Amino acid sequence: MTETRFKIAKQKAQKWLQSGFDTETCKNIKELLKNPKELIEAFAENLEFGTGGLRGIMGVGTNRMNIYTVQMATQGFCNYLNKTFPEQKGLRIAIAYDSRNNSKTFAEATANVFSSNGFNVFLFSSLRPTPELSYAVRKLECIGGVMLTASHNPKEYNGYKAYWNDGGQLVPPHDKNVINEVVAIKSFSDVKNKPRAKTISIIGKELDELYINEITKTLLSPLSIKKYHDLKIVYTPLHGTGVNLVPATLSKIGFNNVNIVKKQSTPDGNFPTVKSPNPEEKAALNLALEMAAKIDADLVLGTDPDGDRVGIAIKNPKNKHILLNGNQTAALLTYYMLSKWKENKLLKGKEYIVKTIVTTELLVAIANDFNVEYFDVLTGFKYIAEIIRKNEGEKKYICGGEESYGFLVGDYVRDKDAVSACAMIAECTAWAKDHEKSLYDLLLDIYCKYGFYKESLLSITKKNSEGKEEILKMMKNFRQNPPAEINSSKVLRIKDYLLQSDHDLTNKTKKIIEQPKSDVLQFITADDSIISIRPSGTEPKIKFYFGVKEKLNSSSEFDLVNEKLNKKIENIITSLKIQ
Repeated sequence: MTETRFKIAKQKAQKWLQSGFDTETCKNIKELLKNPKELIEAFAENLEFGTGGLRGIMGVGTNRMNIYTVQMATQGFCNYLNKTFPEQKGLRIAIAYDSRNNSKTFAEATANVFSSNGFNVFLFSSLRPTPELSYAVRKLECIGGVMLTASHNPKEYNGYKAYWNDGGQLVPPHDKNVINEVVAIKSFSDVKNKPRAKTISIIGKELDELYINEITKTLLSPLSIKKYHDLKIVYTPLHGTGVNLVPATLSKIGFNNVNIVKKQSTPDGNFPTVKSPNPEEKAALNLALEMAAKIDADLVLGTDPDGDRVGIAIKNPKNKHILLNGNQTAALLTYYMLSKWKENKLLKGKEYIVKTIVTTELLVAIANDFNVEYFDVLTGFKYIAEIIRKNEGEKKYICGGEESYGFLVGDYVRDKDAVSACAMIAECTAWAKDHEKSLYDLLLDIYCKYGFYKESLLSITKKNSEGKEEILKMMKNFRQNPPAEINSSKVLRIKDYLLQSDHDLTNKTKKIIEQPKSDVLQFITADDSIISIRPSGTEPKIKFYFGVKEKLNSSSEFDLVNEKLNKKIENIITSLKIQ
């Protein structure tokens, strides 16, 4: 097997050497030819254009992110757009990029290919967050868009997110159709690369102002903001794009005591102060937490490199800053927004929220309490965007969230938006203060009212080419040999999103799941535990999501019930034998 892969890799590398690529690329290929293992990793396979685009380690080779793989992917995207809209001339495309190494170079290379294919290109003048790219697609009436980013991945990675004309990432059938077009590009000679300068327009601050103005329209408690304008906020952009817009937005809506973590305020693709620029990881927010303790901040906000995810920390009764997870943040914001929509008499009976299938069921309990419709969608914010598009003109979207720290306020953007989320979190904090509560108090009030929902995520990494095979085997085993019990609690339902089957084991009935096929399994037990299993779409990981629930009679019982739920999750992991 290794011999065959080496032979394939060597042939592809030699073909690249003969393709007239730049001197540095050729030099690196010659070095790789001396190292069979690295050569195989770089050339044995092609970097897969998945349903969300490209994401991979930067470097030379067909299995790496570089200007050649980026431009080949772009040519495939161009081909599909031109085939889909054959009657339209001068199709528009928007392109943005984040602070990662090579993002600007990849963005310019992408713009050149679109221009060469007859598109009118709107390229941002400097780095911008992903949600602003989504906003630009719709505002500039583009047929699609591209964002150069690898989101929260480590520094070695970069990526390419493809967007449709609604400002959302590609969904069926467009995602698979674009993949087919990209696969059809067999060599770099298939790429058109003679850009026309007049078709590339540079955009900048004018879009920033329009975008921030849209965020201000979503405000629900202006009087609370005015009263607590000096709320102490610590913010870190983690060396990413958020530094350009989050402080400006907070200032625009009235918060004038925003303290930026200076060591992390300069955009830098090497992310020198963190191991991983991921606000889901505690270590990424350590500097922000240190500053918060020093100045006794009310709120800590941290956004990832492309500004679409936000992590937060709040003060507990012991005056210590604690991190919230994405489920808790989504619950706070959903409860706050529905409360204010009700108070402001904005609920007319046609409003709705959206969550993903692995996001806390607490959002369902909150929506039901306010008589607001909810939608469950597959993992990935593009499916939330799809629900918004399908309901345009008929129902009113309020908000949507996912457990992986993504949230969207309003529908002017069609992807998760950390900029607007930061604004709404700050406003929610001011509103809570206006009611003589902290965000911690508000969260416990929610638990006491609806139940203490606790979630946890376990990711198992399987690196290199063999890792994908191992993950497939794990999924196959769970599918063919599902557990009858988990933590001594009987499995009552099995939802298989790949087979689109919802199997009620008690009644021995099956229903069809009205969702696109996706490699996700869910086990629902007699004690209301939900265990979800799926391979990551962006990293070599298999993910296990655990959702458990207990009644919370009063805030004084929080620590006791919290420990009980933690133990429950530990026992579930043990019973599944995955660690």
